[in-house]
Amino acid sequence: MATSTILSNPVVTVNSVDLSDQCTSAQFVERYAELPATAFGDLSNKYVKGLGDHELTLTLYMSYAASETYATLKGLVGTTTTVVVKPATGSDSATNPGLTLTGAFLAELPHNFALGELSQIDVVFHGGVYTEDVTP
Repeated sequence: MATSTILSNPVVTVNSVDLSDQCTSAQFVERYAELPATAFGDLSNKYVKGLGDHELTLTLYMSYAASETYATLKGLVGTTTTVVVKPATGSDSATNPGLTLTGAFLAELPHNFALGELSQIDVVFHGGVYTEDVTP
């Protein structure tokens, strides 16, 4: 039976700073290189898991207030950090996993300005070690 979950209170932390109140979207991609493992006599291509190449894209309101988006991200450009996304507040569990990238690289910090609109940016964290915490 198919089920749907409406996320109303996800948690997003970047470098131990909670940016949940500035985040409108988080797309977490767990990705591994596919290494050819095909040998003579095989009738189809075969692959094995290679290095991880994970990615997290956050859509954030670009707040310039202290401890908000700009203040948190400006010093992280060109460096690595830890980012965590959880479906809801509360303890980590099988139904509320803490998806974590440790050592994720932030290559750029865009700035968008539009008259009469709330400024939003998309920031992309590349790489890092992926873990999924389900222990309370």
